[in-house]
Amino acid sequence: MNTYREVFAIGEFRALFGGQTASIAGKTTQMLALSTLVYASTGSPLLAALAYFAGFLPQAIGALTLLSLADRIPPRRLLVTWDLIMTGVVALLALGVLPVWAMIALVMACGVFDAVAGAGRVALLADLLPGNGYVLGRSIFNIASGGMQIAGFAGGGLLLGTIGPHGALWVTAGLYAVTALINRLGLTAREPRSSERATPGATWRANRVLFGDRAIRGLLFVQWLPNGLIVGAEALFVPYAPHAAGLLFGSAAAGMLLGDVIIGRWTTPRQRLRLAVPLYVLLAVPYLAFVATPPVPVAAALIFVASFGYAGHLSTQERYLMVVPERTRGQALGLAGTGMLTMQAVGASTAGSVAEFTATPVAMAIMAGASLVVTVCLLPSVRYWPPTAADSESETDAPSGTAPTDARKV
Repeated sequence: MNTYREVFAIGEFRALFGGQTASIAGKTTQMLALSTLVYASTGSPLLAALAYFAGFLPQAIGALTLLSLADRIPPRRLLVTWDLIMTGVVALLALGVLPVWAMIALVMACGVFDAVAGAGRVALLADLLPGNGYVLGRSIFNIASGGMQIAGFAGGGLLLGTIGPHGALWVTAGLYAVTALINRLGLTAREPRSSERATPGATWRANRVLFGDRAIRGLLFVQWLPNGLIVGAEALFVPYAPHAAGLLFGSAAAGMLLGDVIIGRWTTPRQRLRLAVPLYVLLAVPYLAFVATPPVPVAAALIFVASFGYAGHLSTQERYLMVVPERTRGQALGLAGTGMLTMQAVGASTAGSVAEFTATPVAMAIMAGASLVVTVCLLPSVRYWPPTAADSESETDAPSGTAPTDARKV
């Protein structure tokens, strides 16, 4: 597969993509509506923030206990069942019959299993797009994720202003129902990757195997740490420019999308490997200039350039998929994704704590410096290429369409 057109020619990918975009729009609207609803009920910024991020942090619990389910349940059944459960959960929130603590607890409980559904979705993507197609598919998903988050925030804000938070939650429930329908009609029934019993012990044992492999462990840290620290810097956009934070967030999204398109579409696996270190460095260096408190237009330009560096993860995720065992692929990909979300939350919390003791621009520069230090410490993993894949690739700089069949893109 050489082009996005060839990827979209696969009917099941179109279905998976359609379900994913509807799900992201729904989740973004849900987060915004629930946070607004909780703040209106309590007047507490802390509870409003907790309601907004309630579904993120519990995913770490799912990664440690339930992630083996991603390889034990047939993919279509897993996705459709979870979409229907979320339809019911959001409908219950929309009814307004639960107290605030119960709403937050319910969303947090869903976050535990959301890690499993996400792992199943990404593993199915790898099944549908072997070889060169995987990077193209992940690039498309990254682009769609950024675009649908922006659309979700814009649409969610419009819904909140017209039909209120309860109405916005009903729309979200409808989006989850649409996602379930798309996945049910568009995906083919497949057997699970493993017939072993799914237990917390099985999840833990598989995680131990993954962490016990030096190459896998290093690639996990590369996916989690450098970008998590930069997300911490992004979390300070609002205090840095309260009246222009939207412009800064938009610049970050635009830079990230451009990087995904260019690096994902027009580079070979070996070229992505050579670009990995420069891209990770680019992700952090522009933020060092924030120590001088640049004006908003300059800050937006710096953020745009830096966010192009997120494309370095395409190479890391590609090589990660090449080294994980296929029978635990769902769990391995879920562990990587859950760890990224967790470290982003940790990065945001760390940046906020640093900003309490120093100026916001200085805190942003500190987070960037920490990202650079981590990148240097992880250089062996950033540059790592699986020996078997390197031995089998005879044409290093061949066009994208002639990449080795075992080199999967993210």
